[in-house]
Amino acid sequence: MEYGLHVLVLVSIYATLAVSLNLIAGYTGLLSIAHAAFYGVGAYTIALMDSNFGSPFWLSIICACGLSGVLGVLVGIPSLRIRDDYFTVATFAFQVMTFGLLNNWVSLTGGPMGLPGISQPGLFGWRISSPAGFLVLAVAVCSLTLWVTRHIVNAPFGRVLKAIREDETFAEAAGKNVAAHKVLVFVIGACMAGLAGGLYASYISFIDPTSFTVMESVCIISIVIIGGAGNLWGSVLGAAVLVVLPEALRFLGLPSSVAANIRQILYGATLVVLMICRPQGLIGEYSFQ
Repeated sequence: MEYGLHVLVLVSIYATLAVSLNLIAGYTGLLSIAHAAFYGVGAYTIALMDSNFGSPFWLSIICACGLSGVLGVLVGIPSLRIRDDYFTVATFAFQVMTFGLLNNWVSLTGGPMGLPGISQPGLFGWRISSPAGFLVLAVAVCSLTLWVTRHIVNAPFGRVLKAIREDETFAEAAGKNVAAHKVLVFVIGACMAGLAGGLYASYISFIDPTSFTVMESVCIISIVIIGGAGNLWGSVLGAAVLVVLPEALRFLGLPSSVAANIRQILYGATLVVLMICRPQGLIGEYSFQ
């Protein structure tokens, strides 16, 4: 029972991550490989504020979102003035630099040894310590992210994002401030990723840089592509598929080293099949082709 709740918590966290990236990539057409960096910044913010200051969870999670958003501004302003593949390369560079910082700034982040002993979250005097409690919190965060993102994409702001995705030059010709919209949506996505990172750190109670690598960014992108870019429920579906499918390998009794390789093969095979047969994903509205 607890194992099933654990899987559902992970699905909720990854669904939050995928929804935030879908806003950037699926609705705006900006393929970012830096999402695990914002995810990691949120996680480390929670861990450091807890270990150094004993900050309450609600304050730490606000700071995690805020710091991720600030980094989103710093990355977004220079990076979003370039387009297409160059933008993807710029976000890839930021992802690599962030991982290097987390891995080598040992005095602050603990380096490869990570940061253990992160406190369990508490809200309104209620200490969340059981898998069921974490599931309620994770589903609430995921639902809030979906609600906010849905209102964003259905507002006039969201229609401008879709216009940028379809034809950026036309959007500029129509008098829209394309650069401002791109930076703002990038910051919103980064804040949501920081929120997911803070929740992950509080749930696992231990973090290290290997959880926030380039491959983690690729995994989040895979969730968006498989579930369907440009569709919020596609992000939830993609998270369920890519979290539950690898966990099912545990019941085959395979060695961990073999299971890890098979997991990567399944990810790759699923992506190849979808890009050939259904580029927009399972229930998506936008194709990266």
